[in-house]
Amino acid sequence: MQDSVQDNLPLNAAMAAREVVTAKKKGEAIALVLITHGPFDTLGGRVAIKRSKDGELEKIGSFQDDNLNNQAMELAKEALKSPHTQRKTSHGLTVTSGQIYKLFVEAHHPSPELTIVGAGHIAQPLCSITAMLGFNVTVIDDREEFVTIKRFPEADRLMEVDFTKPFKDIVIGQNSYIVLVTRGHKYDFECLRFLLRSTIEPSYIGMIGSRRRIRAAFIQLINDQLDPDRIARIRAPLGLDIGSETPAEIAISVAAELVLLSRKGDGVPLSQKENIFNRFFKEE
Repeated sequence: MQDSVQDNLPLNAAMAAREVVTAKKKGEAIALVLITHGPFDTLGGRVAIKRSKDGELEKIGSFQDDNLNNQAMELAKEALKSPHTQRKTSHGLTVTSGQIYKLFVEAHHPSPELTIVGAGHIAQPLCSITAMLGFNVTVIDDREEFVTIKRFPEADRLMEVDFTKPFKDIVIGQNSYIVLVTRGHKYDFECLRFLLRSTIEPSYIGMIGSRRRIRAAFIQLINDQLDPDRIARIRAPLGLDIGSETPAEIAISVAAELVLLSRKGDGVPLSQKENIFNRFFKEE
């Protein structure tokens, strides 16, 4: 053990709290680890842990104990791995002084960023549904009269753009989800080409369209010598097959696919997976 755990306790707590506030403003993931069980004067001690620009975990503050610091880093690493991990308590940890501590980690993940490209009939219900699911929704279109608060009251941002440079003022990252539902094949293609040329790949790219339209887009992208593996990961046609026909139904199928992928589900109906009647009531 180095210094006592309670050394600089108020300073660590204040530093960690400031880091969490700053990270949330920047849309960065961060984990807050605190002591929930241990000697009385150490309770509430906390450190913040986030990823640096090079992707490595960095710790703000210290418990002044190598064992506790290492345990905090392991907890934070696990919590930051999945955007849906929020809280986790460690098992008892005995440090070199013979004291037993428990640590609690609370992960703060930024909300996923959804950009809906095209402000038509599908975009309206899709914006409403995905905003309710916790996405920060941006709707873009090249028609000023379509990107209005009246049409998209739940949107976080509404932008009139030039479809030749659709994402000029939008930051694309690994937390980004892109849905292409423009009114024309050429607009979808320009957007796809821009996204595939970017060094950062979004979590999701989905494009609406017929088989013929999608095949033509893929042929052109391959002719442009863009990465075939990334082209193969484009969700086209987008959404789950729920027999949807209306704009609202299509929006539900797209939203369901977004949840399926972000939550890493398998899409199997729960009634089929659990099969409760046959398991418990069907006669042998």
